[in-house]
Amino acid sequence: MTTDLDDGPVIEARKVSKSYGDVSAIREISLTVRPGEIVGLVGESGSGKSTLASCLGGLMRIDAGEVRYAGELVAGPGDTARVPRLSGVQMIFQDPHSSLNPRRSVGSVLSEIVRVHRMARGDAVSGLIAEALGRVGLGAEVTSERPSALSGGMCQRVAIARALLLRPRLLIADEVVSSLDATVQAQVLNLLADLRDDTGVAILFVTHDLAVVSQLCDQVAVMHDGTVVEAGDTDIILSRPQDAYTQTLLASVPSIHGVGSKRPA
Repeated sequence: MTTDLDDGPVIEARKVSKSYGDVSAIREISLTVRPGEIVGLVGESGSGKSTLASCLGGLMRIDAGEVRYAGELVAGPGDTARVPRLSGVQMIFQDPHSSLNPRRSVGSVLSEIVRVHRMARGDAVSGLIAEALGRVGLGAEVTSERPSALSGGMCQRVAIARALLLRPRLLIADEVVSSLDATVQAQVLNLLADLRDDTGVAILFVTHDLAVVSQLCDQVAVMHDGTVVEAGDTDIILSRPQDAYTQTLLASVPSIHGVGSKRPA
């Protein structure tokens, strides 16, 4: 069984299904994210996109199908994906303030990750933290601040830095810019694109916003009512959508700029 990420997908869902009681959230979804790729998972609220992200990130058990990481089976029916234990997949959430302990300083939050995973000791801990913060454009001075004292954009950068500490192969970004204003949103999108370019990390970008997908993502999967209705190259899907729902979703966006640029203006 191969575990060489250069030979295949970072993560792969094969006919994954998940229900909440009698309510089907996602049905037989197949999705692949390859090394260095940014894949957009787009759909309206209730489409099942966040449920799929949680299943891939190891936060929920799947009811059917399987999840594979680097070719290795990490979840089957009734299992929770074991990928996070490998530190290969890290999730970033919509509200950074709620995902970071408000009673602890940024330095304390980040150093706990280093210590729990036994990545470094002593002065080396602060070195790793400074490196992670530097990657997201923050200086060491932010370590003395509490998350509640930071702006939404800065707090989201801290959340990304925390994820990067474990040197993941895949970031799952679940609506990470939806609560930010347009200027800060563009900055975070640029940051994610730079991280992919600089480190080769793959990104599954979960969003309801097709305009953002057009700017950032190489591939896109469109979700509706718990299923993927269309998937493929972003430029092709957005310029020549085949599915009626994708066409409706596109029609609701007055104008999509930057198709093909993969970088916010």
